[in-house]
Amino acid sequence: MGSIPPRDDRPVFFFDIDNCLYAKSTKVHDHMARLINEFTIKHLSLSPEDGYALHRKYYKDYGLAIEGLSRHHKIDPLVFNREVDDALPLDDLLKPDPEVRKVLESFDKTKVKMWLFTNAHITHGQRVVRLLGVEDLFEGITYCDYAQKPLVPKPLPAMFEKAEKEASTKDYDNIYFVDDSWLNCRDAYKRGWKNTVHLVEPQVPDPEEKACEHQISRLGQLLELFPQLIKARS
Repeated sequence: MGSIPPRDDRPVFFFDIDNCLYAKSTKVHDHMARLINEFTIKHLSLSPEDGYALHRKYYKDYGLAIEGLSRHHKIDPLVFNREVDDALPLDDLLKPDPEVRKVLESFDKTKVKMWLFTNAHITHGQRVVRLLGVEDLFEGITYCDYAQKPLVPKPLPAMFEKAEKEASTKDYDNIYFVDDSWLNCRDAYKRGWKNTVHLVEPQVPDPEEKACEHQISRLGQLLELFPQLIKARS
């Protein structure tokens, strides 16, 4: 007998990718910060100090450095993607993590739809999950289209609307979401995504104010938070 096909009315679990499906200890974040700084210095003719300050400001204000760069400096996001995200040495930094895969495999796909939700362009998102060896565990991906003008990243309401539409859900009670960004989690929670989870790794300081009701320090804690979505033990 074949497997039971998943229901179309299943809850949706949105997973952020970067610094969520892999740990900060992989150093991807460090490499990305260096490339963003180099890009900013090169294209805006800034000093290293000013380039770093601008990059951090836009990340804080918009949740995505290229959002500020494209909005205020007319930087082409596709050029940014080519020189930053696609230039990352991910083949040397990322590898499959059996523990992460085990966590993701624990979710019962007849009970929940697994969906990727990233502020990266499609090329980066697909590359990361392929290198992590988890691309087969997700049914789709909502990404920030760097060819679109203006950009629509998280936490803009339009990005959450895009995710809901692409994953075919509008029932906020049946939307689950995990992200390492305080800003993204705060705005998702305010939107009505009450099952939002802020992932704050142990080496990262706790936020002064919680972004949402749920905060975890490792991905595996999702299984404890939402046991109704997990495969029954045989």
